[in-house]
Amino acid sequence: MKVLGLGDNVVDKYVNLAIMYPGGNALNFAVFAKKLGQDSSFMGVFGSDAEGKHVVSAVKDLSIDYSHSRFETGENGCARVEIKEGDRIFLGSNEGGVTREHPIELTQEDRKYLTQFELIHMGLYSHVNHLLNELCDFPANVSYDFSDDFTEEEILRAIDKIDFGFFSVSQLTDQETKDFLKKYFSSRNEVLVATRGDKATIAYDGQEYYEVVPVLREPVDTMAAGDSFLTAFLIHYLNGNDISTAMKRGNEFAGESCMIKGSFGYGVSYE
Repeated sequence: MKVLGLGDNVVDKYVNLAIMYPGGNALNFAVFAKKLGQDSSFMGVFGSDAEGKHVVSAVKDLSIDYSHSRFETGENGCARVEIKEGDRIFLGSNEGGVTREHPIELTQEDRKYLTQFELIHMGLYSHVNHLLNELCDFPANVSYDFSDDFTEEEILRAIDKIDFGFFSVSQLTDQETKDFLKKYFSSRNEVLVATRGDKATIAYDGQEYYEVVPVLREPVDTMAAGDSFLTAFLIHYLNGNDISTAMKRGNEFAGESCMIKGSFGYGVSYE
């Protein structure tokens, strides 16, 4: 299956270790899909600094196609984090750097390129929300990660243009989560999924709810646990598994991801 992560790439700088790791929701999706055996590509904007060059180096090493990405002078997306007992604490960011400053506008070559994919993934911080209307015209399924600090306005702007939606709502009870998914489910949606930390993940397909309890392991690093879950869920579901099985595979893959430092490794020291 040909899949594309569209939008953000960053480096996550672990300030207490002085090590930076490549990441970002869209890039993580592309990397995890590649690990799961898919023909995976990434399309985003890279900065001209050492951070951007490091991310490109990792993408090259992983043999992920990035031929329709942009390169701009300026800071690559960067976030500062601290790890305490395996959990990540975000300290701040440059809000995407060149990805935000130079948003992608599709060329005719880009449009032709996008027709080859079966799945395109993006998210709230991918800085490509302005492309949602155009993406509806392509044959690919569109997946969207709303993360954990979405607003209702942001949901309503995207929900009827996507096939799969993911929300992080650890503060909600089981019933509140079900009510939430039902409230926002649109006729375009195939499955909406709500992850809730160590509580049961709940999915809704417009008719039924599905619940799977997360795999609880002592994490090395929880960075990108949600990204690894949604990637594995999508890959297994679109390759023929039912929703419950795909959720279980997502949990298993997320558990494995938490055993790796950074989103997917490739840490280097920085000054």
